[in-house]
Amino acid sequence: MRNFGLSMLWFWISYIVVTVIGILHTVFNIYVLKMSPMDENGMGEGYEKTKPWHPLYNIICFSIFGYLYIKGLNAPTITDALVTGAIWAGVCIVFDVFGWVIIKHPWSLTFREFYVDYQPWITLIYLAIFLGPLIGLGLKHLI
Repeated sequence: MRNFGLSMLWFWISYIVVTVIGILHTVFNIYVLKMSPMDENGMGEGYEKTKPWHPLYNIICFSIFGYLYIKGLNAPTITDALVTGAIWAGVCIVFDVFGWVIIKHPWSLTFREFYVDYQPWITLIYLAIFLGPLIGLGLKHLI
C-alpha cells in the first residue's frame, strides 16, 4: 500500500458516513414512517426494512472514497486498488466484530444476528467495501 495513512483516512470517513446514513434511515423509518423500533424481541421493523439498502450505501460511499484515495496516488494500478480493497474489508470485518457484537450497546447484535440473520446483507456489504477502491480506479480512468 502506497499511502496507508491516507487510505485509512478515506476508509474511516466512509465507514462513519455509511453508519450515520444507516442510523438516519432507521430513525426516519421509526419516527416518520411509524415503523416499530428495536425492543427486547428484536431489531424492529424500522431497522429490518433498511437492510436491503445497506449494500447500496456501502457501494456508493466506498466507491466515492475509494476514488478519492486512488486519485491521490501517482499512477495507481489495479494492484493498488486490490490491496486497498482487501485492507479496507479486513479492517471493517475486525472492527465490526468489536463495534457491533463484542462491545455491548443499545444497537449491538449477537454473533448469530450479525453473521447469520444479517445474510446476505453483511456479505454484500463486505464485498462492496472490497470493490470500492476498484470502482474508484475505474472512475479515475473515466473522469
